[in-house]
Amino acid sequence: MLLTHALRRAIEQSWRQARGRRWSWSSLQVRLTLEMGAIAVLSVGGAALWSAWQMQQTLAAAHKQTLTYIAQRFPEQLEIYDERGSLATGLTTTIDKVSMSGLVAWVQDNRGQPLAQPDGSSPAIAMVQGLATVPEQPTIIQVGDRYWVACRLPLVVRDRQIGRVYFAQDVSPDWQKLHNSLRWLLAVNGLAMLAAMGAIGRRIRLALLPLAEMSQLASTVSAEDLGGTHLGQQLQLQTAPDEVRGLARAFNEMLGRLANSWEQQRQFVGNVSHELRTPLTVVSGYLQSVLRRSTNLNDYQREALSTAEAEADRTVRMLQDLLDLARLDNRQLHLRQAPIVLNTLVTEVADLHQRSSDRPTDRSLPTEDLVVLADRDRLSRALVNLLDNAVKYSAPPTAITLGLERVGDLALVHVRDRGVGIPLEHQGRVFERFYRSDDEMTRSRDGTGLGLAIAKGAIEGMNGRISLVSQPGKGSTFTISLPLWRPEP
Repeated sequence: MLLTHALRRAIEQSWRQARGRRWSWSSLQVRLTLEMGAIAVLSVGGAALWSAWQMQQTLAAAHKQTLTYIAQRFPEQLEIYDERGSLATGLTTTIDKVSMSGLVAWVQDNRGQPLAQPDGSSPAIAMVQGLATVPEQPTIIQVGDRYWVACRLPLVVRDRQIGRVYFAQDVSPDWQKLHNSLRWLLAVNGLAMLAAMGAIGRRIRLALLPLAEMSQLASTVSAEDLGGTHLGQQLQLQTAPDEVRGLARAFNEMLGRLANSWEQQRQFVGNVSHELRTPLTVVSGYLQSVLRRSTNLNDYQREALSTAEAEADRTVRMLQDLLDLARLDNRQLHLRQAPIVLNTLVTEVADLHQRSSDRPTDRSLPTEDLVVLADRDRLSRALVNLLDNAVKYSAPPTAITLGLERVGDLALVHVRDRGVGIPLEHQGRVFERFYRSDDEMTRSRDGTGLGLAIAKGAIEGMNGRISLVSQPGKGSTFTISLPLWRPEP
């Protein structure tokens, strides 16, 4: 009963685990469970088979020993009864005396003719007569579904061999009981092995839980949340084995070093961006002033100053982007959120883009006003960045579509182009900072790879999200979703 209950619990638990995750043959838990289970099966199964073989040998030895004792005493008893009467009477009396339940004895002369045998037909005599040879030592013989122990001995009376005496005993009931016991033994051992495998699997799973926790924690460590992970989610494995605790301690120390390194990197980027932006802004201003006020510059000098001014202005914008990223990482990007009408904002951005670009900009606006709580400047910069990307990655004749719609409690702003599109393997990384596709169509485009990362951080700071749907050769659609603003009563 206990084994059955343990087996049921092990199977139910294994089934729940199998439904919760896919098993893999390369999994350490699966491999250890199978290997330990195989060891348990071989050891327990080997012990069970050896025990069964020993029980069978013991029972056979007991029957053989009994038959050997009777066979050895048969001539002595025959001499006793022979002294009291004729040989035939002595044989019959001796056979009757040695006979017991299931044991049959009979005597044949040297020519094979019966001298004395039990009354009536006996299956033992028919069984022995059907054998080609009868062993001289007691031997277990299986005939059909019956088991016999039989032997044949020369019968010598007063130094004269008068024939052969045969013994046969039906031991089928004892062997059937033995086989039933062996079947129960094997069944119990099978249940015990299954329960042991379930217990081994559960113990291995519990032993590997710290490693699974480490793997789960390691999968969450990223540049954005490294500091929070290190401060709030360190591994606490006091009950784990010493080896796992040592690994967890080293893992926590590694997280600490990574967090410190990342913090220093963010501070360095922020400080450098802040310190370099001011002098470069001054340089850009002087270059613009020289270009406006100087009248004695030749074409080469004016072109060189224009190039320097453009590069300085581009560097200032990149430093501003880096500073914004540093503020996002430190969660210090200040958002001045207020209720704004998206219809008006989308119209203004579309008009501004139409004036600054020769690309037609189609717009699709709903009739109702959609109001959201957002930072107007940051949202405008995000839309302008998406429109600039749409222009850069689409052919000049095609138009850019700027759409606005309401879906439930969300306002969706779509920026759609019909350009080169983005391959599927790159779509999950377009919002990473400094990420540029190696595709020939996009590698030569201008940009630093920071605009989408800044836009994503700003939109998420407004409780919104930005997503992408793209198909190579057919264009891309970036969607900004923001919750609608409801004034408090």
